[in-house]
This record gives sequence, C-alpha cells and structure tokens, in this order.
Amino acid sequence: MQTSDPDPQITLKPATRRWRARLNNHVIADTDDAIILHEKGLAPVVYFPRQDVGMEYMGRTDRHSFCPHKGQASYFTLTFDGEILENVAWSYEDPYDPVGPIRGRVAFYPGDIELYEVDDAVVNPHHHHREPRPEADATLSRRDIDEIVQHTDSGDGVAQREHWAPNVETPGREDRRGFS
Repeated sequence: MQTSDPDPQITLKPATRRWRARLNNHVIADTDDAIILHEKGLAPVVYFPRQDVGMEYMGRTDRHSFCPHKGQASYFTLTFDGEILENVAWSYEDPYDPVGPIRGRVAFYPGDIELYEVDDAVVNPHHHHREPRPEADATLSRRDIDEIVQHTDSGDGVAQREHWAPNVETPGREDRRGFS
C-alpha cells in the first residue's frame, strides 16, 4: 500500500494495532483497520474507516482545504455530550490515486481528540494472535461488546448511551441484617 515514488512525500501503511479516538473518556472511533499516513515534515495521521466512527455525532461543515498530494478535504464538526468541536475531523472523498486508500476515511486533529493505540489481543476475543482458550466459545460478538461499552460509564456517572435498567433489586433496610 506504499506509494511507488522513489522519494514520496506521502506513504501509507496499514496500522499494526487497533486505534481509538476518544473525547472526554468516550470512544468515538474504534478500528482494527486504520491507515497511518506519513507525510514528510508532518506528524503521522491516523485514518479511520467511516463505519468505525460514530458518524451520528459528526456534521459536515462548509470548510474545505486543498493538499497538492492528496486533493480536497471536507471537514466535520463533532457534537457530543454538550460539547461542539468545529472542524475537528476531515475526510478525502475523492483523493488522488497514490493516496486512494484513504478515500472516505476520517482523521481527527489530535490536539482536540485523544488518539491512541490499543493492544487488540486484550480487547478483541477474536484477535488472530491470541491463544485459544476453552471459554472462547462463550465470547461476545463485537456488536455485543460495543453495546455494553456504550451503556457503561467510566466511573464518573456518564455513559455514551442511557444506562440500562438494573436487573436486580436494591436491598431494603430490612435486608441489611442489622447493618445501617
């Protein structure tokens, strides 16, 4: 997936680990299919597949920019948990051929959004490098895990989605066996 130019301004490489984007402890993008774009003189940029980004929080803006190596970029504003981050992400809808693999993918400004690598073997029960375990037959699907994560708070009382109703009763005073 690298460009064929012997002295390229830009190289593209598939990420070797899972990448996430987070705002205020809420994951807004999570992928095991990121592309890392290296451009001479600039920090590497992580491009997430659009289907792995919470696009329900993103709104396209009127802003566009032009790169002589990639083409025209379109921008997105992120609205999440009462916060609005203008033009915090961008995408190349029709990039030049040498960078075609970033087509439709989304990148974030790292100063506004926390971007980090994750050890996929720890968070993904189906990771191909993980040793088989007897309990692997009872693993949850990625969709199940995502659902659980979105309804679970990080200890601060805030979840990405509404909390689930409790599945047990809270003990009443009479059930405390004399403890108060």
